[in-house]
Amino acid sequence: MSGGRRAEGRRFVFGDAADVGSGSLEVLVPEVLDPQYGLYIWPSSVVLAQYVWFYKNTVKGKTILEIGAGASLPGIVAAKCGGRVILSDCAEFQNCLDNCRQSCQINNLEDVPVIGLTWGQISPDLVQLPQIDIILGSDVFYEPEDFEDILTTIFYLMQKNPHALFWTTYQERSANWSIEALLYKWNLKCIHIPLETFSADEEHLAGSTLPGSHTVHMIVITLKTNITSVT
Repeated sequence: MSGGRRAEGRRFVFGDAADVGSGSLEVLVPEVLDPQYGLYIWPSSVVLAQYVWFYKNTVKGKTILEIGAGASLPGIVAAKCGGRVILSDCAEFQNCLDNCRQSCQINNLEDVPVIGLTWGQISPDLVQLPQIDIILGSDVFYEPEDFEDILTTIFYLMQKNPHALFWTTYQERSANWSIEALLYKWNLKCIHIPLETFSADEEHLAGSTLPGSHTVHMIVITLKTNITSVT
């Protein structure tokens, strides 16, 4: 890491936090004290990681792409659950890409590629991706001006991978922000997943203080013609 930023490791335990190693998973993720919000672990990230952990049998053996990975918690959990994971963030955000690599390093994941993917752009790295089964994205719907770029990238990936699922979480910040019209425009649809159905409705999820009182939503997005299962 450059520029004097300080990385602080945050510990998460999925499963029984009192009995690490027996039906549980411990992950240590670097969190950088930096104005770049992609380097911070947001409540939505913990909820999505819990969803990945809850469906770990589905994740195993699947090829998984995390977009806007930043601190990479959901992708790291997916990799530790046996997924073939690719981490990505904006090609211009070298700090975020470096943080993805550090997350892999401290969790002893040596075979997780980290690539630059900028939403809304067709780049060689995007075109050359292998067949993708699951796309992960936590709190990527943060800035409204990015919403369509995100969904055009998702649409491109799903055109190449018609049965792919986009597992994504977002924190409720404004009642006026919506992706419904954009989903319709890009021939996508979503299912809202209640947090209690995957044990994410807790004040101290994964042994952390997150998500606390934050209102986080979990949705699964697919092409309109291929939404047959949430997992």
